[in-house]
Amino acid sequence: MKRSDFLKGLGIVSAGSLIPFKSMADNKPTVCSEIPTETDGPFPLDLTTNNAATYFRSDIREDRTGVQLNLTIKVFGINNCEPMTNMRVNVWHCDKDGSYSGYSTSVGNTSNTVGQTWLRGYQLTDANGEAHFTTIFPGWYSGRVCHIHFQVYQAGSNNKISQMAFDDATKNAIYAANSRLYTKGADPKTITSDSIFNDGGNYTLQICTLTQVSSSEYNGYIEVGVQGSGTTDVNEVESGTGGLFSLGQNYPNPYAGTTSIPFTLAKQSDVNLNIYDLNGRLIKSIKKEALAAGDHTITLNTNELGISTATYLYRLQIINEHGVFQQAKIMTAAR
Repeated sequence: MKRSDFLKGLGIVSAGSLIPFKSMADNKPTVCSEIPTETDGPFPLDLTTNNAATYFRSDIREDRTGVQLNLTIKVFGINNCEPMTNMRVNVWHCDKDGSYSGYSTSVGNTSNTVGQTWLRGYQLTDANGEAHFTTIFPGWYSGRVCHIHFQVYQAGSNNKISQMAFDDATKNAIYAANSRLYTKGADPKTITSDSIFNDGGNYTLQICTLTQVSSSEYNGYIEVGVQGSGTTDVNEVESGTGGLFSLGQNYPNPYAGTTSIPFTLAKQSDVNLNIYDLNGRLIKSIKKEALAAGDHTITLNTNELGISTATYLYRLQIINEHGVFQQAKIMTAAR
């Protein structure tokens, strides 16, 4: 299956996150408050319609150079302070020189980047409510402090648009230590002097914590509180079920070695269960023909299937006289 076909088949064009580095927090947020809403800025793109297959990725760097930033965005519901799983998280930001992909010089970019896609992408949150991205530490441009845009979606609706910034001293230390790359020097703006962050909201919730890995690599972590209740069980994710089936969250989740995927059919159907890695590569396909209406479970043993213990996206597709319907969720490896 082509990657683009996989993405279209999800009904969403996103996928789950592998865990490339250890989380910096447990499942409870440090502060259980809703993150302020901010403008999506002058450089947004709809990642679900424009080059959708391209944006489904955890590593969004492409050819952009800069200090590596391993970014973790942890989403939780402020109603109960629990992590929110299967939430789609979009991120985008400028490169080291202050330019955004996909725009012309007429809107302030330092170069014409129409048709380019770097430093944009999205993932689904895992069982810990986390989405992970590998990117570069952004530069800055006139009028704005260094920042990263993000959007959190739930069940197809825009749940939260916001931005994150960084501690001013740490940010400028990165620029100084890597002046060969970040040739514009220190950021003249601070968080408090930036009109977007200092607009009456609690900007302290929008500061991404930085932890140095090496002179050329940092981990970034931010908690994002949104309206709703978190859960470690089922979340509906932009489904295309047609009301003809329901797909449950695998259990146990996180899993180690063996896990079960429950689903319920409203009527007799052929069923395909496909397992993909986070880059859309088909890892395993399981087919069941003429399953009767009712409750069913498919148990996966990663050792018997010959697949490594990792985080995967699973998609259930059903086929019957009414058509083809599908839904996808994330299953997360135990740490």
